[in-house]
Formats: sequence, C-alpha cells, structure tokens
Amino acid sequence: LKKADSYSNNMYMSKDSIYKQLVSEYGENFSEEAAQYAIDNVEADWKENALQKAISYQDNMAMSPNAIYDQLISEYGESFTAEEAQYAIDNLPK
Repeated sequence: LKKADSYSNNMYMSKDSIYKQLVSEYGENFSEEAAQYAIDNVEADWKENALQKAISYQDNMAMSPNAIYDQLISEYGESFTAEEAQYAIDNLPK
C-alpha cells in the first residue's frame, strides 16, 4: 500500500500502471493479492493523476493534446481510462 501510494503521489501513475508495477518481476514483485489490496485501498484521485501526467507531457515534451490523450490511454503508455484522459485534456493549462 505504501508503494502504491508513492507511485500515485510522486509519479502520478494510473491505477492499471501501479498494479502492473507492483506485480512485475521487473518491478516490485508483490503477489497479485497484495497488489490488489494496495490498489483497492490507495487514496488516489486518478483524474488528477492523469492531469498531472498530461501537464508533464505538455511542459517537458511539447506534445499536442491529441498526442497526450493517446499516450494517456495507451496500454503501452500510461494506461489511464478514457474518462480520466479526457478530464486531463479538458483541464490542461492553455
């Protein structure tokens, strides 16, 4: 749970990305049960995480809103939900 909290609050990761990182043999190597407990109990605002990640892409990589959206929802990218990604795009600073 502490590791999931750290990923959410410091790296603004999505729920899916945190779960994958927790169970990955190349990541934290927690059991699926432990990872699911962490995901079920972490206090996170997933839409806000998507927005913070989107702002990072906008500021550091000069990506367009369409490219940011695609990166946010990609299973090879950030794995946010479409709703979370759309919230991020709708709330990007102009």
